[in-house]
Amino acid sequence: MLVLARLQFAITAIAHYLFVALTLGLVTYLVVMQTRWAVTGKEAHRRQTRFWGQLYVINYALGIGTGIVMEFQFGLVWSGLTHYTGNVFGAPLAIETLVAFFAESTLLGLWIFGWNRMGRVLHTVVLWLVALTAYSSVFFVLTANGFLNHPVGYGIKDGKAHLTSFSELLTNTNALAAASHILAGSLVTGSFFVIAVSAWHLRRRTGHEEFFWSSLKLALPLTPVFVLLTASLGGWQIGYSVKQTPTKYGHRSDRAQAMVETFTHKFGPDNYFPPGISQTAEFVMIIPALFMMLITVLCVLFMIKRNLIRRKVLLWLLTAALFLPYLSNVSGWVFREVGRQPWAVYGVLKTKDAITPGLTHGTVLTSLLVFGTLVAALLLVDWALLFRFARRGPDAAQLGRAPGEDGDGPTAVAGLPRQTTPSSAAPTF
Repeated sequence: MLVLARLQFAITAIAHYLFVALTLGLVTYLVVMQTRWAVTGKEAHRRQTRFWGQLYVINYALGIGTGIVMEFQFGLVWSGLTHYTGNVFGAPLAIETLVAFFAESTLLGLWIFGWNRMGRVLHTVVLWLVALTAYSSVFFVLTANGFLNHPVGYGIKDGKAHLTSFSELLTNTNALAAASHILAGSLVTGSFFVIAVSAWHLRRRTGHEEFFWSSLKLALPLTPVFVLLTASLGGWQIGYSVKQTPTKYGHRSDRAQAMVETFTHKFGPDNYFPPGISQTAEFVMIIPALFMMLITVLCVLFMIKRNLIRRKVLLWLLTAALFLPYLSNVSGWVFREVGRQPWAVYGVLKTKDAITPGLTHGTVLTSLLVFGTLVAALLLVDWALLFRFARRGPDAAQLGRAPGEDGDGPTAVAGLPRQTTPSSAAPTF
């Protein structure tokens, strides 16, 4: 039963993380694109924002469903965890709910429906706020997760953990290092998504060469920098993790052996080292990063005089490489979470004690099948819609289409005059 409960949470958490990584990466590029439009007023930047923004909205909307499913786990399956430590790690999760489901969603709604109603500067400010709330949402989630990996700012009273220092919880180095690493990894994911879609259109000669060459020029040169940044922040995270959760790395250090002796004295004999899949995930996390660096550096060199456009093999490789950041992100998350085992809260509460009392094998199996099917369906629908709208190109983008605005795609408004410069007619504030 415990294995099924852990598998259920792993599936829902990983599925949600796949949405989050792309959402964070894309919103960052959207901020750059729309800021360029706000400053220059050029229609090309407006079209970029609309096209990539539509893909962002699709991914964001379906990702909310996986987030809600994941939140259900704490009450349905892991009430032992919330009963014992909910007073501590529940605080940042509550703030994250306010930020993500209220502030961020409200601002995103204003951005979606504010096209052609707000001036482009005010509309851009709203998008900046969307990005900032998205980043802060990650910070608060990792604050809660950081407590599970390195519990700080708490005290035990009446058999429960109580928050004693909110500032200590917020400045937990385990959480700060992880949040920085994940944000950088999300930038890599967003970069490869922009690159893959752009390379597909350039290879297929879909008639939007300038549009997708401009998008590729924005993302491709930045990607090696983001990969290096992610690796550097990962090293920073490991530096703290080796000190705070030494058993995650197996028998590599005397500190881990000393920690096992401490655990054995306090909680009794047990296997305090994580299963082998944790070390495998660490290895799998690193290998895709090396390929991402190699591919992007090679293709950047071929960007001189647009040589890359004529290299269909490289364009195909850039499209196929889209799975690499996802593989690296998921492996890293597995390494972080499985490496904490057998603890739900490291050194405080074991995973077997965090499960909801009275659960039966049949109940957990049923919920696993239901939730697993739901998140799998959301992922399939998300990628089907992303592929569909990405393939149609910028002329078919519905987001931000001005009344009467014409286009070359199948969704053009028939019988209405073409509005050649809609941005020039809009107020700037």
